[in-house]
Amino acid sequence: MNKPEFFVTPGYGEYMLNNLHYSQAVKIGDRVETSGQGGWNDNLQIPESLADEIAQAFRNVEQTLATAGAGWEHVVHVNSYHVGGLPPEVNDVMVRLYRHYMPNHAPIWTQVGVAALGLPTMRIEIRVTAIVP
Repeated sequence: MNKPEFFVTPGYGEYMLNNLHYSQAVKIGDRVETSGQGGWNDNLQIPESLADEIAQAFRNVEQTLATAGAGWEHVVHVNSYHVGGLPPEVNDVMVRLYRHYMPNHAPIWTQVGVAALGLPTMRIEIRVTAIVP
């Protein structure tokens, strides 16, 4: 088995590592797993708009994947965690961003409704698995 290699996203990832003692991604062989990425900025602030929060979470996934040498084109599995249920806006935004970031493939996807996430104002968290050939 290949030795795990851990990655820290510049900016907020350094805070997470120093204060919460976890990495943002791990690569083992050709497989990259990310920790859950919220729609926060480097100061851990969450946008007021749900659509903006989801879009920021996608950008954070992209940045985290890049630290491990991967991109959305390598994503094969998405888990998304949602506070407040799944109103139509959630799927509308998620699907639009899937088509934007992964126009040439459709990964498998699991959506889970949850009572709370890591920050009190978070409404979404996304974690992915990517395979880098």
